Amino acid sequence: MTPSAYALLGLTAMVAALVTVLMFAMLKFAAAARETRRSLHGAGAETAFLSAALQEAVTKLKAQERANAARADASERLNGEIISSLTAGLVMVELNGDVRILNPAGRRMLDLPEAASTEPFERSARVQPLLDVIDESLKSGAAIVRRGVTLPENGHGVTHLGVTVSPLFDEQTLHGAICLFTDLTAVKDLEEQLRLKESLAAVGELTAGIAHEFRNSLATIQGYSKLFDLNALPPVYRPYVEGIRSETESLNQVVTNFLTFARPAQLTLTRVSLKAIIDRAADEVRGDLRALGGDVEVSGDFGDLDGDEVLLRQAFSNLLRNAVEAATGGALPPRIQIQSELDRVQRVSKISVNDNGPGIAPALRERVFRPFFTTKRSGTGLGLALVQKIIVFHNGRVAIGTSPFGGASLIIALPLSE
Repeated sequence: MTPSAYALLGLTAMVAALVTVLMFAMLKFAAAARETRRSLHGAGAETAFLSAALQEAVTKLKAQERANAARADASERLNGEIISSLTAGLVMVELNGDVRILNPAGRRMLDLPEAASTEPFERSARVQPLLDVIDESLKSGAAIVRRGVTLPENGHGVTHLGVTVSPLFDEQTLHGAICLFTDLTAVKDLEEQLRLKESLAAVGELTAGIAHEFRNSLATIQGYSKLFDLNALPPVYRPYVEGIRSETESLNQVVTNFLTFARPAQLTLTRVSLKAIIDRAADEVRGDLRALGGDVEVSGDFGDLDGDEVLLRQAFSNLLRNAVEAATGGALPPRIQIQSELDRVQRVSKISVNDNGPGIAPALRERVFRPFFTTKRSGTGLGLALVQKIIVFHNGRVAIGTSPFGGASLIIALPLSE
């Protein structure tokens, strides 16, 4: 072979070797690229999986948070409903004495204005006896069970409460107290009614016979005095006979009233309308009041009850007559106001007879219902005693307070018909 042929052959071999190297490099590069793509694809899938798992965990946490918030709201709402629905009073006091919670029933019993359970209120002489018991429990750290507490006069009589106080501990640390209290005024009034019924029955049994003997003797004296002809008597003796007749008539009226009071109550029960009874009693005194420049007002809601219409009419007539006498003679025209409201929870009709007279001193309020106790010169002291007897035998009660006009207020509570 010629030298040119050898050179061409060597060049061809070199080109082939270079092409082979280039092809091998290209194949290695392509394999590396494929491996890189496979690695990147696997890492992306793992990242996407982790991202999805994290998003799912966040979603679950948010849902759990919403559920916890809903449960907390429902629990708080339920607590509020329980506190608001309690018929007993509930008050929660912190260690420093600040009232944190007072439910609506407690506000009504304490005669406080309606407000939210967590709204604070000012301490007053009316609620201080209750707060004193709570303070005692906070100082001692001991519970107080079924303590009797009496709230002062508020214009409608005193209020009797039954109180239980329990200290609140956070682990071993005292941080407040919770107090439950109920209104025992009706129970106290019922006990008083039973005592009065027994007392009135005993008075009737002991004195009815004596009163009859007095009445017979008075009838004899009065009869003999009427046998005298005043025109036939010397003028000097006529005033004596007239005085005997007048005094015996007065004593006979006193004995009649006392017999009415002492006689055992025998009620003829029918369904009666309190509004009709009170309207009739008001009409009886309206003319006298208007003649003196005054008037009588009747307002409010009245109910029906099972009672003796005749006795109830007598009781309210006595009340209004007593109010007219108290309001007459003052600087202002006499004014009588009759207000009624229905307590549908306790099924009681509360009637207030208010006047603008001088009122009744607190020291005398327990005595005005006693027989023969009177502050009037010409009174017999049996009017209010008879009123109380009639109301008590109708399972009601009578209390004395101060009227909005500054005079006396007689509050009568009578049970409504079923």
